[in-house]
Amino acid sequence: MHIDDHSLCNDFPQQRELILRLINGNEEFARIAEAYTRIDIEIHALEVDESPIGDDSMHQLKHQRSLLKDGLYERMMAADSK
Repeated sequence: MHIDDHSLCNDFPQQRELILRLINGNEEFARIAEAYTRIDIEIHALEVDESPIGDDSMHQLKHQRSLLKDGLYERMMAADSK
């Protein structure tokens, strides 16, 4: 089974420098990025173990990750336009 890497720098390779700058210089962005990374690691571990949780629970985790990613992307675009 192939498992995709959804780390921020992998999903937004063109924004790598901006992501690192925001993680190091913006507490709110860093906090959200940390939450995103924790959920992403949890999802990855569950996928590697062939998801020992129910489909609804996995869907909720992926939805949370998606919401966090959307918020991070909005913050990246706002910071990039400054």
